[in-house]
Amino acid sequence: MKFALQINSSPYQSNTGYSAYLFIKALLAQGHEVFRVFFYHDGIYHAFKYNTPPDDELHFSCQWSQLAKQHNIDLVVCISAAQRRGLLSADEATRQGKHDNDVADGFRISGLGQLIEATLEADRFIVFG
Repeated sequence: MKFALQINSSPYQSNTGYSAYLFIKALLAQGHEVFRVFFYHDGIYHAFKYNTPPDDELHFSCQWSQLAKQHNIDLVVCISAAQRRGLLSADEATRQGKHDNDVADGFRISGLGQLIEATLEADRFIVFG
């Protein structure tokens, strides 16, 4: 079965993002496919490259990056939500006159069209947070 997920909450606001991560790992272990994970609202904070949690906490952006690389999962961050919260890709940073790319490896910034496509392509669409 093909799944797509949406994550709406910050990794440090609630455990829903981590629950989604564990859910995806369980799906993959059972042979299912995860087509796309769409990060929306405060969920975009999972994609910040320079998050530096304390040593005794999970580093969510690294975990997502590794999972995406290992299983070819499309991690999409909503462009509007990202811009409102200061998360800029290299292209957008240049356009805005800034000097950095804040997006962690494995994530990409795109629009709501990617969310609509995910709901159409997947057999199941699940929202966390």
